[in-house]
Amino acid sequence: MDASLNERLGALAASVRVVSPAFADAVDRLVGRLQKANVGAGAPDVGDLLPPFHLPDEDGRIVSLPSLLERGPVAVVLHRGHWCPYCRINTRALAQAGPRIEAAGGQLVAIMPDRQPYASAIRVEAEADFPVLTDMDNGYAMSLNLVFWVGEEMQALMKMAAIDLLEYQGNEFWMVPVPATFVVARDGRIKARFVDPDYRKRMTIENMLAAFGA
Repeated sequence: MDASLNERLGALAASVRVVSPAFADAVDRLVGRLQKANVGAGAPDVGDLLPPFHLPDEDGRIVSLPSLLERGPVAVVLHRGHWCPYCRINTRALAQAGPRIEAAGGQLVAIMPDRQPYASAIRVEAEADFPVLTDMDNGYAMSLNLVFWVGEEMQALMKMAAIDLLEYQGNEFWMVPVPATFVVARDGRIKARFVDPDYRKRMTIENMLAAFGA
Protein backbone atom coordinates (compact mmCIF):
# COMPACT_ATOMS: atom_id res chain seq x y z
CA MET A 1 0.00 0.00 0.00
CA ASP A 2 3.06 2.29 0.06
CA ALA A 3 3.21 2.15 -3.73
CA SER A 4 2.01 5.11 -5.79
CA LEU A 5 -1.45 5.06 -7.34
CA ASN A 6 -0.04 4.38 -10.81
CA GLU A 7 2.10 1.54 -9.44
CA ARG A 8 -0.95 -0.07 -7.82
CA LEU A 9 -3.01 0.28 -10.99
CA GLY A 10 -0.17 -1.09 -13.10
CA ALA A 11 0.27 -4.06 -10.80
CA LEU A 12 -3.42 -4.90 -11.11
CA ALA A 13 -3.33 -4.63 -14.91
CA ALA A 14 -0.27 -6.90 -15.01
CA SER A 15 -1.94 -9.49 -12.78
CA VAL A 16 -5.07 -9.51 -14.96
CA ARG A 17 -2.91 -10.15 -18.02
CA VAL A 18 -1.34 -13.15 -16.27
CA VAL A 19 -4.53 -14.60 -14.79
CA SER A 20 -6.80 -13.94 -17.78
CA PRO A 21 -4.99 -13.07 -21.00
CA ALA A 22 -8.24 -13.26 -22.98
CA PHE A 23 -9.87 -10.66 -20.75
CA ALA A 24 -6.81 -8.40 -20.95
CA ASP A 25 -6.80 -8.67 -24.73
CA ALA A 26 -10.49 -7.76 -24.84
CA VAL A 27 -9.77 -4.71 -22.69
CA ASP A 28 -7.03 -3.68 -25.11
CA ARG A 29 -9.49 -3.96 -28.01
CA LEU A 30 -12.12 -1.94 -26.14
CA VAL A 31 -9.64 0.78 -25.23
CA GLY A 32 -8.39 0.88 -28.82
CA ARG A 33 -11.94 1.30 -30.11
CA LEU A 34 -12.61 4.13 -27.66
CA GLN A 35 -9.35 5.88 -28.45
CA LYS A 36 -9.97 5.62 -32.19
CA ALA A 37 -13.39 7.22 -31.68
CA ASN A 38 -11.90 9.94 -29.44
CA VAL A 39 -14.32 9.04 -26.67
CA GLY A 40 -14.00 11.58 -23.88
CA ALA A 41 -12.39 14.22 -26.08
CA GLY A 42 -15.54 16.33 -25.91
CA ALA A 43 -15.51 16.57 -22.13
CA PRO A 44 -15.12 20.02 -20.52
CA ASP A 45 -11.53 21.24 -20.69
CA VAL A 46 -9.24 23.39 -18.58
CA GLY A 47 -10.70 26.90 -18.33
CA ASP A 48 -14.27 25.75 -18.96
CA LEU A 49 -17.00 25.93 -16.37
CA LEU A 50 -17.78 22.43 -15.11
CA PRO A 51 -21.53 21.84 -15.45
CA PRO A 52 -23.15 21.81 -12.01
CA PHE A 53 -24.67 18.68 -10.48
CA HIS A 54 -27.23 17.91 -7.78
CA LEU A 55 -26.85 14.22 -6.92
CA PRO A 56 -27.66 11.99 -3.93
CA ASP A 57 -24.93 10.66 -1.67
CA GLU A 58 -24.90 7.17 -0.20
CA ASP A 59 -27.43 8.29 2.45
CA GLY A 60 -29.79 9.95 -0.02
CA ARG A 61 -28.78 13.52 0.80
CA ILE A 62 -28.46 15.84 -2.21
CA VAL A 63 -24.96 17.22 -2.77
CA SER A 64 -24.38 19.95 -5.32
CA LEU A 65 -21.29 21.33 -6.98
CA PRO A 66 -22.20 24.93 -6.01
CA SER A 67 -22.50 23.94 -2.34
CA LEU A 68 -19.11 22.24 -2.43
CA LEU A 69 -17.46 25.22 -4.12
CA GLU A 70 -18.71 27.48 -1.35
CA ARG A 71 -16.21 25.70 0.88
CA GLY A 72 -13.33 25.80 -1.62
CA PRO A 73 -11.92 24.13 -4.73
CA VAL A 74 -12.89 20.52 -5.32
CA ALA A 75 -11.70 17.51 -7.31
CA VAL A 76 -14.67 15.85 -9.00
CA VAL A 77 -13.77 12.21 -9.68
CA LEU A 78 -15.93 10.05 -11.96
CA HIS A 79 -15.70 6.31 -11.40
CA ARG A 80 -17.09 3.36 -13.36
CA GLY A 81 -18.45 1.68 -10.24
CA HIS A 82 -17.81 -0.43 -7.17
CA TRP A 83 -17.48 -3.49 -9.41
CA CYS A 84 -14.35 -2.00 -11.01
CA PRO A 85 -11.18 -2.92 -9.05
CA TYR A 86 -9.31 0.02 -10.57
CA CYS A 87 -11.95 2.37 -9.19
CA ARG A 88 -11.66 0.78 -5.76
CA ILE A 89 -7.88 1.22 -5.82
CA ASN A 90 -8.30 4.84 -6.91
CA THR A 91 -10.86 5.54 -4.18
CA ARG A 92 -8.57 4.03 -1.57
CA ALA A 93 -5.62 6.11 -2.77
CA LEU A 94 -7.72 9.28 -2.68
CA ALA A 95 -8.86 8.48 0.84
CA GLN A 96 -5.27 7.97 1.95
CA ALA A 97 -4.30 11.29 0.34
CA GLY A 98 -7.17 13.08 2.04
CA PRO A 99 -5.05 14.87 4.67
CA ARG A 100 -2.62 16.13 1.99
CA ILE A 101 -5.51 17.30 -0.19
CA GLU A 102 -7.15 19.08 2.74
CA ALA A 103 -3.84 20.71 3.68
CA ALA A 104 -3.62 22.01 0.09
CA GLY A 105 -7.03 23.64 0.52
CA GLY A 106 -8.88 21.10 -1.59
CA GLN A 107 -11.73 18.65 -1.16
CA LEU A 108 -12.99 15.57 -2.96
CA VAL A 109 -16.24 14.20 -4.31
CA ALA A 110 -16.70 10.95 -6.24
CA ILE A 111 -19.50 10.23 -8.72
CA MET A 112 -20.48 6.86 -10.18
CA PRO A 113 -23.56 5.29 -11.77
CA ASP A 114 -23.95 2.57 -9.13
CA ARG A 115 -26.99 2.48 -6.89
CA GLN A 116 -26.58 3.87 -3.38
CA PRO A 117 -25.75 0.58 -1.58
CA TYR A 118 -22.70 0.17 -3.80
CA ALA A 119 -21.78 3.84 -3.44
CA SER A 120 -21.82 3.28 0.30
CA ALA A 121 -19.77 0.08 -0.03
CA ILE A 122 -16.93 1.66 -2.02
CA ARG A 123 -16.79 4.53 0.48
CA VAL A 124 -16.73 2.25 3.53
CA GLU A 125 -14.17 -0.15 2.04
CA ALA A 126 -11.85 2.75 1.15
CA GLU A 127 -12.34 4.38 4.56
CA ALA A 128 -13.10 7.59 2.68
CA ASP A 129 -14.53 10.67 4.36
CA PHE A 130 -15.60 12.35 1.11
CA PRO A 131 -19.06 11.87 -0.43
CA VAL A 132 -19.72 9.27 -3.12
CA LEU A 133 -22.66 10.32 -5.27
CA THR A 134 -24.96 8.22 -7.44
CA ASP A 135 -25.39 9.34 -11.05
CA MET A 136 -28.46 7.32 -12.02
CA ASP A 137 -28.44 6.15 -15.65
CA ASN A 138 -25.21 8.14 -16.17
CA GLY A 139 -27.19 11.36 -16.61
CA TYR A 140 -24.47 13.69 -15.36
CA ALA A 141 -21.67 11.79 -17.10
CA MET A 142 -23.65 12.07 -20.33
CA SER A 143 -23.77 15.85 -19.91
CA LEU A 144 -19.96 15.73 -19.83
CA ASN A 145 -19.73 13.59 -23.00
CA LEU A 146 -18.10 10.76 -21.06
CA VAL A 147 -20.45 7.79 -21.49
CA PHE A 148 -19.98 4.79 -23.79
CA TRP A 149 -21.44 1.33 -24.39
CA VAL A 150 -19.11 -1.46 -23.27
CA GLY A 151 -19.80 -3.55 -26.38
CA GLU A 152 -20.98 -7.13 -26.82
CA GLU A 153 -17.59 -8.74 -26.25
CA MET A 154 -16.93 -6.97 -22.96
CA GLN A 155 -20.52 -7.42 -21.82
CA ALA A 156 -20.22 -11.19 -22.26
CA LEU A 157 -16.88 -11.32 -20.44
CA MET A 158 -18.18 -9.20 -17.58
CA LYS A 159 -21.16 -11.48 -17.16
CA MET A 160 -18.83 -14.49 -17.10
CA ALA A 161 -16.97 -12.72 -14.29
CA ALA A 162 -20.30 -12.26 -12.43
CA ILE A 163 -20.36 -8.51 -13.10
CA ASP A 164 -23.95 -7.62 -14.03
CA LEU A 165 -24.52 -3.90 -14.46
CA LEU A 166 -28.27 -4.42 -14.03
CA GLU A 167 -27.55 -5.24 -10.39
CA TYR A 168 -25.14 -2.36 -9.87
CA GLN A 169 -26.81 0.37 -11.92
CA GLY A 170 -30.44 -0.72 -11.95
CA ASN A 171 -30.70 -0.65 -15.76
CA GLU A 172 -29.85 -2.85 -18.74
CA PHE A 173 -28.01 -0.29 -20.84
CA TRP A 174 -24.44 -1.52 -20.19
CA MET A 175 -23.20 2.06 -20.37
CA VAL A 176 -20.31 3.30 -18.24
CA PRO A 177 -18.44 6.59 -17.90
CA VAL A 178 -14.88 7.22 -18.95
CA PRO A 179 -13.03 7.63 -15.64
CA ALA A 180 -12.22 11.32 -15.27
CA THR A 181 -11.06 13.86 -12.74
CA PHE A 182 -11.73 17.59 -12.83
CA VAL A 183 -10.06 19.91 -10.34
CA VAL A 184 -12.42 22.86 -10.09
CA ALA A 185 -11.63 26.30 -8.69
CA ARG A 186 -14.09 28.19 -6.48
CA ASP A 187 -15.35 30.10 -9.52
CA GLY A 188 -16.44 26.81 -11.09
CA ARG A 189 -13.74 26.75 -13.75
CA ILE A 190 -11.61 23.68 -14.38
CA LYS A 191 -7.98 24.10 -13.31
CA ALA A 192 -6.85 20.63 -14.32
CA ARG A 193 -8.45 17.54 -15.81
CA PHE A 194 -7.66 13.92 -16.52
CA VAL A 195 -9.78 12.04 -19.07
CA ASP A 196 -8.59 8.75 -20.53
CA PRO A 197 -10.69 5.95 -22.05
CA ASP A 198 -8.04 3.54 -20.77
CA TYR A 199 -9.65 3.00 -17.37
CA ARG A 200 -6.44 1.45 -16.06
CA LYS A 201 -5.02 4.99 -15.78
CA ARG A 202 -6.08 7.81 -13.44
CA MET A 203 -4.95 11.30 -12.41
CA THR A 204 -1.99 11.03 -10.06
CA ILE A 205 -2.23 12.34 -6.54
CA GLU A 206 0.76 14.56 -7.26
CA ASN A 207 -0.93 16.23 -10.24
CA MET A 208 -4.09 16.75 -8.22
CA LEU A 209 -2.14 18.39 -5.40
CA ALA A 210 -0.33 20.58 -7.91
CA ALA A 211 -3.68 21.74 -9.29
CA PHE A 212 -4.80 22.65 -5.79
CA GLY A 213 -1.64 24.72 -5.45
CA ALA A 214 0.27 22.48 -3.05
